[in-house]
Amino acid sequence: MNMIHARVGLQQRILPEYRVAFFDRLATACLQGLSLFAGEPRAEEAVETAKGLTIAHHVHARNLHLGSGNAYAYWQLGILPWLYRWQPRALIMEINPRNLSNPTAARWMHLRGLPVIGWGLGIPRVGTLSTHLHRNLLRHMQAVIAYSETGAEQYIRAGMNPARVFVAANAVTPRPSTPPIERPAFYTDNTPQLLFVGRLQPRKRVDTLLRALAALPAQNKPQLTIVGDGPDRFRLEQLAWEIYPRTTFTGAKHGAELDPYFAAADLFILPGTGGLAVQQAMAHSLPVIVGQADGTQGELVRRENGWVLADESQHTLTHTIQQALSDLPALRRKGLASYRVVAEEVNIEAMVETFARAVESVL
Repeated sequence: MNMIHARVGLQQRILPEYRVAFFDRLATACLQGLSLFAGEPRAEEAVETAKGLTIAHHVHARNLHLGSGNAYAYWQLGILPWLYRWQPRALIMEINPRNLSNPTAARWMHLRGLPVIGWGLGIPRVGTLSTHLHRNLLRHMQAVIAYSETGAEQYIRAGMNPARVFVAANAVTPRPSTPPIERPAFYTDNTPQLLFVGRLQPRKRVDTLLRALAALPAQNKPQLTIVGDGPDRFRLEQLAWEIYPRTTFTGAKHGAELDPYFAAADLFILPGTGGLAVQQAMAHSLPVIVGQADGTQGELVRRENGWVLADESQHTLTHTIQQALSDLPALRRKGLASYRVVAEEVNIEAMVETFARAVESVL
């Protein structure tokens, strides 16, 4: 592992539970320490936040939320006192124009001749106000870390030095510690097993999944297992009872509780946004069908290991599921390819390596 020979500061709007493993792993690579400055989400956000970190130092920010919708912005109270106390030699911050306090933090670093590294998804389409605001924010950055190759290209087109643009594919799991699962060359009980894992809310589009399965020919109906809970559960259970009774709702499962469900599945499907469970499924040697989400899925899901849906229509999802289940040998090969991707390319260890290279490039 590349080591960072400096004290590092890292700013985030919030500390989601799924980022804890990455932040603590990154802290082990920072020989003089890593301090994370992050606050709380808005009350209406369905985000599971962490109470703290084990290795990295977490300083609680007070997020002052302003406006809503497209007009939403926020200020993080206490960011300058945090910088004074921590005295980082490099600062990593979100490339997010909604954060009104980040330019102030960047100027604090620059007055001391210290570098700032941006971390973000990319830049929205050209010609929008958001594009202009992103470009202004990039002027404060000496390097950027993008979630995807697409995002990296957008930062380069905006004027960033290509040598200072890095790609760290969005990883939420470490490299698998067990060998790939070798599934049999047949469907158990001649019935394909489909799996969804995630919070049950409208943006996950589980209702579209149920309708897509109901539209399959009678002889190709798989069993669907839905693992998760949330505000949309009652409606989805009613819909499943009406149009696709071959559906089992298990409620929320976490950690090792998920292993039997991943092991029993033949195909993992996440038709909506959010994708934390996709990498877990891939680590269990499962082929995957995913929605386009935020554009980072392309780093994770390719033709060799699954399908990224071309649109949000029920027809496209039905056709994709039918295609996937019609060729079992190809489905098994895609599952093994999924394992290879998360073992060799998209994992927390690889993400830490990229962050270390980005920091060293500006020191």
